[in-house]
Amino acid sequence: MLTISQRLQEARKPDGQLILPYEARCRSRLRTKLADGENVAVFLARGQVLRGGELLLTDDGRVIEVRAAPEVVSTVRASEPLQLLRAAYHLGNRHVVLQIGADWLRYLHDHVLDDLVRGLGLSVIMEETPFEPEAGAYAVHDPHRVGSVGEVSHQHLP
Repeated sequence: MLTISQRLQEARKPDGQLILPYEARCRSRLRTKLADGENVAVFLARGQVLRGGELLLTDDGRVIEVRAAPEVVSTVRASEPLQLLRAAYHLGNRHVVLQIGADWLRYLHDHVLDDLVRGLGLSVIMEETPFEPEAGAYAVHDPHRVGSVGEVSHQHLP
């Protein structure tokens, strides 16, 4: 079985694709298949989310591009930015993972959350599209590893 245990930092032409939903891209250890059907085992450092476009290196030297699989999501739109901010606040207060666009929010579909958002006066549509949520406040700001979680430096005040 093919094994992946390294992330690539440099840009290279991919030899294949690994298409995964968000939940699987959050796991550091999994058995899955490449887009061409080849079995693969992924063994990566814990605490790092795989992002669409990221490159991985197989044990036999091939480069594999990560792609976000289409998933059933809820997309929220609002006519006023303040409404969207309110929705983001209430969803964030419930620890909902969000993808944020200029005039929309997106989360993995949940009818209870849809009702909450509609109760705030926003429109919600269910659609199938790749889901790439925000990395979070503790993500390392490295343009080659968007969304990876690294060590958090703490400044201690006297």
